[in-house]
Amino acid sequence: MVVVEGMVSILRGTLGGVIDGEYSPDNAPGAADASRGTGAPAPLPERASDTTADHPWPVHHLSAKIGDYVHRMGPVWVEGQVLRPSRWKNLVFFDLRDASENNTLGVSAPAPVLDRMGADLDDGSRVVVHARPRWWSRGGQLKLDAAEIRHAGVGDLLARIEALKEALAAEGLFDPERKRPLPLIPRTVGLVCATQGDAEHDVVVNATQRWPAVRFEIRRVSVQGTHAVREVTAALRELDALPEVDVIVVARGGGSFEDLIAFSDESLVRAAAAIETPLVSAIGHEKDSPVLDLVADYRASTPTDAGKRIVPDAAQERANLDQARRDMRAAIESRLDRAAQGLEQFRSRPVLAAPERMLDPHREQLGRAREAAGRALVSVLSHADATTRELAASLRALSPQGTLDRGYAIVRDAHGAVVRRASAVSTDDALGIRIAEGELDAVVTQSRPAQA
Repeated sequence: MVVVEGMVSILRGTLGGVIDGEYSPDNAPGAADASRGTGAPAPLPERASDTTADHPWPVHHLSAKIGDYVHRMGPVWVEGQVLRPSRWKNLVFFDLRDASENNTLGVSAPAPVLDRMGADLDDGSRVVVHARPRWWSRGGQLKLDAAEIRHAGVGDLLARIEALKEALAAEGLFDPERKRPLPLIPRTVGLVCATQGDAEHDVVVNATQRWPAVRFEIRRVSVQGTHAVREVTAALRELDALPEVDVIVVARGGGSFEDLIAFSDESLVRAAAAIETPLVSAIGHEKDSPVLDLVADYRASTPTDAGKRIVPDAAQERANLDQARRDMRAAIESRLDRAAQGLEQFRSRPVLAAPERMLDPHREQLGRAREAAGRALVSVLSHADATTRELAASLRALSPQGTLDRGYAIVRDAHGAVVRRASAVSTDDALGIRIAEGELDAVVTQSRPAQA
């Protein structure tokens, strides 16, 4: 975190009246000019608490007080991320920015300071700077004049991450009881991934191969560098606010420890723990698991693994339904066979050699037994038929035809490719539309992208 406590003291000392006697009306900037002319001007208030609407401080006077205080602060060590480094003549300029806060300070240093680092100063790299604060009175900005620049050590970062893990674990954010089950059949999957890379392709392709009806809401963001924490956090909150999104996947195709440092940022991790939608972490890095993996509801080893975990396999579900139907039919046939065998055994008894002697006294009893057997058989067959109908209805609902029967359509372009986005077609393009019963030919007259 960039150390800017000095600014707090500046404002307290300057505006709160803590700095006393540093300036007087006689030695304040511009006082000599103000005293020229006819009449002696009113002296400037010595303290901020003495100012009023009728006796204010000039801007240069306030700026001078702040500059004097900043000048007396002395050198300070400051940590942050490098933003927009540049070199002009014999000077190096860059902004030093917090990874998770929107606080930035401009830094300048002689070129030899950078040369002593022994490494390039890249955009997004984390550094520690030994610098003297400087107040630029004309622009009203706090600057840093660097005398030494060091890259932040990996060991120090690891120690901070371990401390963060301990703190979050103590709060219960890693408890198994917090883990939410993933939905069986998500309506829409929210995907947070890089603007370029294979992670998006791996998740989308593997998910649609298993469940073609799945939809995606994709947010492409920076997954490393100075903007990663802010953009990933914003994407998580945006997708969590969409009611149709049933599960969110954060995917990245691995990387070095430094590349993945954003996914161990405390503000990002806490934002991920606070969302209500089940979260899948698919950072794809086994050795140094980022803290995001620990708060996610499910950790996928790779983006490909995430694509397979978030949706069921439609082919396997159909196979399960077919097997259930076969098992039900076998159970019915087995019961009928046992009933037939029992009846045959009864008919083969010796006493039936003279059936008239047995049937006469027991005719009524046999009739009741036959009726009961008939009712039982009808009941079994009715139950089996209802079960079979339910299984058939489930099979239809899971099939693409079932989706069409509910009013959806499959739209293909002139090349036969499925159209998923309005931006994929242009005006006057020919389209083929398949509906539940038949196909239609259409021409695009206007396309409108989906509203976010």
